Amino acid sequence: MAAVKGEETAMVEDAILGYLATHEVIADSGQFAYEHGLDHNEVVNVIKSLHGFRFIDAQDIKRETWALTDEGKKYADEGSPEVQLFLAVPPEGSIWMDELQKKLDPSVFKIGCLQAGKNKWVDMGKQVSRKVQHVEDKVKNLLIQIQDGQTSVSIYSLIGLIGLSNSKFLGGPVDEQGGDWKELEFKEYNFNAKGPPAEAGHLHPLLKVKDQLKNMFLRMGFEEMPTNNFVESSFWNFDALFQPQQHPARDAHDTFFLEAPSTTRKLPEEYVELVKRVHEDGGYGSRGYGYEWKREEANKNLLRTHTTAVSTRMLYALAKQPFAPKKYFSIDRVFRNEAVDRTHLAEFHQIEGLVCDRGLTLGDLIGVLHDFFSQLGMSNLRFKPTYNPYTEPSMEVFSYHEGLGKWVEIGNSGVFRPEMLRPMGLPEDASVIAWGLSLERPTMILYGISNIRDLFGHKVDLSLIRRNPICRIGIN
Repeated sequence: MAAVKGEETAMVEDAILGYLATHEVIADSGQFAYEHGLDHNEVVNVIKSLHGFRFIDAQDIKRETWALTDEGKKYADEGSPEVQLFLAVPPEGSIWMDELQKKLDPSVFKIGCLQAGKNKWVDMGKQVSRKVQHVEDKVKNLLIQIQDGQTSVSIYSLIGLIGLSNSKFLGGPVDEQGGDWKELEFKEYNFNAKGPPAEAGHLHPLLKVKDQLKNMFLRMGFEEMPTNNFVESSFWNFDALFQPQQHPARDAHDTFFLEAPSTTRKLPEEYVELVKRVHEDGGYGSRGYGYEWKREEANKNLLRTHTTAVSTRMLYALAKQPFAPKKYFSIDRVFRNEAVDRTHLAEFHQIEGLVCDRGLTLGDLIGVLHDFFSQLGMSNLRFKPTYNPYTEPSMEVFSYHEGLGKWVEIGNSGVFRPEMLRPMGLPEDASVIAWGLSLERPTMILYGISNIRDLFGHKVDLSLIRRNPICRIGIN
């Protein structure tokens, strides 16, 4: 509804509508404001109001103009940095880089070196020499054109204020109590129009699958392990898992070691001694590795290469209590110094599950794996024998990937070795079956993504996150 306007607004309305009463078009609101001594911002506001009430028709006009900064004016007068640097190099012979730097302003020298080298005008080294004898300063010429106003451009459509659609003006007071409002024309309101969609965050496909997996584990009676330590010692990550200190996985080519702090400050000494003994001399039916175990290697800090380091800590804590069967799981980030390709990243998420009970066998492991992966909608599995330092027997798990058109390894599994469990203090008849897989692989299969770099990392298309559906894992 029309309301009492400020004096300036009323004056602008009178000026616009009074002009249109005798003229068909106002071609340019900016020019109109200038000629009538009006504030252009206020003119624009009134135009929008009049247009909204359908008193006038209006079209936008947009203009772009270029103006030089102080730096641009300087280059227009003195030449671009690359030409200044080129001219400072002798036409014949060469000049020492240090001497050339002294002849130019620091910013001119820095930009000039980059652009002159890129243009292949000069040879850059300890000495600088010309590769060509003449160059054209296109940058300076363009800056001069801008300075002379030759690059101003007018784009888009003109503003046209075309005719009046009502004899009533908006300006002036309205007598609401007297009923003047009944004769005013109101802007129509579309009650069926939808408002703009609300901006909101979107869960990444990895988070969707992670949430479903977490709920699945909890329904199966598993307890989540704490995984808040990305940094681990080599002891918990390798040694406690009966992985020898000369194993290739402990090389810098495969593992990210920390520079600071480079070593851990505290380890359980009695347990460390038992781990050392089983590495060097064996035990529990094992001959060990027969090498000199070094404490300094165990002390090294690293970015954990697997969440099995967390499992080791949990089993060690479990062994300190009266034995009771346990089922644990974790889903979190791990780091490996791997070459990046369509199925591998140096940083990824690992899912790990383990069951600790008396008398578990390989048959129990296969049964649990079929149960677990069938709930992910992956009932078509294959198993392949493999070697792990801390499990025996061990199996790789494969599932068929429709997008890649081949069988893809989706996990690793096995029965933890006595050399790992007995030093912790777990009973001799206690067994632990465990399996691990990346979160990325099943997510790729579930969402039909063939390249892991399209799922995780700096090359991910954000629209992928917005348009992907809710994760629907095929739970039986």
